[in-house]
Amino acid sequence: MLARRNKVTRSPDIWPGFVDAISTLLLVLIFLLVVFVLAQFFLSHALSGRDEALNRLNQQVAELADLLALEELANIGLREDVAQLGTQLQASNKDRENLNRRLFTALGQNDEIAQEVVSLKLSQADAEATSQEVSLRLSAALTALEAEKLALKKSQTALLSNEVLLGEQRELSTAAQRQVALLNQQIAALRIQLNSIESALQIAEANINEKDIQIVDLGKRLNVALATKVGELSRYRSEFFGRLRDSLSDTSEVSIEGDRFVIQSGVLFASGSAELGSSGETQLTGIADLLLRISADIPNDIQWVLRIDGHTDKRPINTSQFPSNWELSAARAISVARYLTDQGVPPGRLMTAGFGEFQPIVNRDDDQAYRTNRRIEFKLTER
Repeated sequence: MLARRNKVTRSPDIWPGFVDAISTLLLVLIFLLVVFVLAQFFLSHALSGRDEALNRLNQQVAELADLLALEELANIGLREDVAQLGTQLQASNKDRENLNRRLFTALGQNDEIAQEVVSLKLSQADAEATSQEVSLRLSAALTALEAEKLALKKSQTALLSNEVLLGEQRELSTAAQRQVALLNQQIAALRIQLNSIESALQIAEANINEKDIQIVDLGKRLNVALATKVGELSRYRSEFFGRLRDSLSDTSEVSIEGDRFVIQSGVLFASGSAELGSSGETQLTGIADLLLRISADIPNDIQWVLRIDGHTDKRPINTSQFPSNWELSAARAISVARYLTDQGVPPGRLMTAGFGEFQPIVNRDDDQAYRTNRRIEFKLTER
């Protein structure tokens, strides 16, 4: 029995190990719960951020839809504007045709007005001559009237001084009375003639004033017609330079300065030479073709010319062919005009001038300034 008890008391005690296992399991469970809570927190945070991003994307989609609707409305408005511009273009073409008809009518009226001006000038000269003649006759009549008045006064003085002898000289008094009556009749006739002369002079002055008004009106109409012609030439000049700008836009040595078209001489000529190079001939061929197309649209009654001006830099030149820059600039302008004539441009539509170094664009002494000042200028103007 004692031996059995001793054996029982010696059996191992597993309770502390069981407690340790349970504690460890609880710690593991707590750790898993903490990990799960943290995972839920981060997942909920990520989902909330994704919802916010989705809301922003929805807002952007709505804004893009609004912009698309605005673009569609703008596109519709542009189509309407294009249709309206087409209608306006047709109306402008009709107005242009009407203006051309009115221009031809105005040109015919211009010739008639010129003839009327000539006839009015002749009539004015005749009226002035008549006025001078009337003035002379009036002066003569006034002189005669003054003389008659003096004679009458003398006769009256003589009659008063001879009143004492009136009885003795009745026959002489009767003759004197007859003479006075005759003088009175002559004075009345002169007054009637003077009134008629004054009336004629007033009528002549009225006619002269009316003709002066007509001449002023005709002058205004001629000025309007001339202004219209100048405006037409300006329109063709703008069209010519616009087409030149489009056709030569890739050339850096070509520019438009106000109402002039400028080409650097280096494009056309070698240094110190007035002979055109191949690249210069190519440029001038395009200008000649464009000028011929534009000139076909310009009315024949507009007296236009293409002015070609040659310019050099300030460095002097002294050769047997070109003693100065004047000769060089003029020779270059003539070479350009001669080539344009060879391309079919009428010689009567060209005019050349050489300015040498006296019209610079840049007042500096460097290569860039020299290159800028060496140029050929074209100007479409009136003859």
